Amino acid sequence: MSFRGKRKDGEGLASDENEDHAPPNKVSKTFSAVDSDDSDDVVVCEISKNRRVSVRNWNGKIWVDIREFYVKDGKQLPGKKGISLSLDQWNVLRDHAEAIDKALAENS
Repeated sequence: MSFRGKRKDGEGLASDENEDHAPPNKVSKTFSAVDSDDSDDVVVCEISKNRRVSVRNWNGKIWVDIREFYVKDGKQLPGKKGISLSLDQWNVLRDHAEAIDKALAENS
């Protein structure tokens, strides 16, 4: 019959394994989006106090970023609310600017 569970103290261990050996220290990995800036941001304009339009190069791709920012410890940091448009998406939006303006005029 097989035994399942914990070993009894010292049973089945070699004598040198029973001595006080500290386990290796665990190193916690910390990752912060602010610390790992792979991006080059160019702020194009500030739409309002906490909203910005910027162009960024992130992971080798260019994005148009429209985002809300918040202040923490004296630094302005990007928030969750926003959108990043690829160049293709930006071109579609830009090409439809007149239609958007017309719709705004009709609904105002």
